[in-house]
Amino acid sequence: MAVFSKILTMLRGDVRSIGQSIIDNNATGIYEQELVEAKAHVATAKQDLTAVMAKQMQAEREIGRLRGEMRRFEDMALMALQKKEDALAEEVAGKVADIELALGEQGAARDEFAAHIARLKDMIRNAEATLREHERQLAMAKTTESVYKATATISQSMGANGSKLMSAKESLERIKQRHQDMADRMQAAEVLDGEFGNKTLENKLKAAGIGAEADRKAQVMARLQARLQAPGLPNDPGQS
Repeated sequence: MAVFSKILTMLRGDVRSIGQSIIDNNATGIYEQELVEAKAHVATAKQDLTAVMAKQMQAEREIGRLRGEMRRFEDMALMALQKKEDALAEEVAGKVADIELALGEQGAARDEFAAHIARLKDMIRNAEATLREHERQLAMAKTTESVYKATATISQSMGANGSKLMSAKESLERIKQRHQDMADRMQAAEVLDGEFGNKTLENKLKAAGIGAEADRKAQVMARLQARLQAPGLPNDPGQS
């Protein structure tokens, strides 16, 4: 029974709360080692059970032998009575009584062994069921621990990557701002050139009809008027 005392001590408590509370490597390792030791104790209990079952079988064989001996001596006692050997018959009857006593003792031992066997089988079945539940909880605890580790790793990774992404975004914004500044400067330069540069004067001369472009336009108009007034086919512009 000492084996089962160790098992019950090792597996005491609510297995669900034990399984749910395991979230670190040390606790998981300790819990797993306890289960390994509990399994070893159950294996030892099974060996003890086989020893008790062997004793029960031996007691059964001894009971069979004693019953055979008792029948044999009873037959001899009857033969002695038939031959009027009362003293001998009484001596044989004493032998039969001794055998009956031994038979009773063996029967009691067999019944005790049977009770131990039934109790051990129940305890082993219960211990194995408890172990299975603990192993299930251990597997869940390991899975939970893996999830926690993965979550922590992802969080750390995202934190580091997040700072890198933020830095990259800031760099992109600076580039965009620099490009916008350059476009604004170019546009401002064009505005200033239109207000203070040579283009301003050219635009004013053009608006007044002065300059090479204005003369060319006047020449074209004069040529067209001449062709319109000339009789016959229109003159070739290249022949004038």
